[in-house]
Amino acid sequence: MHTYRSYISSLDYVSIQHFNRIYIFGRNVGRVAFPIFCFLLVEGFFHTKDIKKYLLRLLIMAFISEHAFNLLYSGQHFDRNGQNVFFTLFISLLTIWGIDTVLKTEKLLPAISSILIAIIVLAGCLAAYFLKTDYSYHGVMSAIVFYFLHQSLLLACLGGAVTFIWEPWAITAILPIFLYNGKRGLKAKYIFYIFYPLHIYIIYCFINYVLYKNP
Repeated sequence: MHTYRSYISSLDYVSIQHFNRIYIFGRNVGRVAFPIFCFLLVEGFFHTKDIKKYLLRLLIMAFISEHAFNLLYSGQHFDRNGQNVFFTLFISLLTIWGIDTVLKTEKLLPAISSILIAIIVLAGCLAAYFLKTDYSYHGVMSAIVFYFLHQSLLLACLGGAVTFIWEPWAITAILPIFLYNGKRGLKAKYIFYIFYPLHIYIIYCFINYVLYKNP
């Protein structure tokens, strides 16, 4: 199998531009989806009956999705240079759980509480950064902002827009978030979990077997 780099290097300028347009389109779709993931992650945190099971589901899906992510990311079965978004969501959920635990510990002095929260936030961001998860510490920070502004949908949207100022397309996700009615949608969470690795495999197969012409 050709690697992505060797294949792209063999193309002429027009073909490279064509592939680049396809890449930009797919990238923008992902950028719109991620803020919604972060928002719903926080909603799930406030509504889940078992935070440990929630964390376990995310971690399991992170490992299940990693092979698909690696194939699409670099064409390799194993790649340490990038981890899929479920790892980012797992770290984000673990971080806001830690923050929430500190805030609900009444015996802590305000100064101590602030220091502990700062340490937890830093640890979460560094974990995402050094593990090279998708969206890195930006993703963790966005979930933290949604957590702190959870009581006001308007403020959550404004805060989310600020955290994604580095990626303009992501800001457009604020509109569907603002239209959220606070009610639970379809009870088909496992379908949405499975969709992530499944759609990556489909995209990979399309690129590899249709565009690359690899057997």
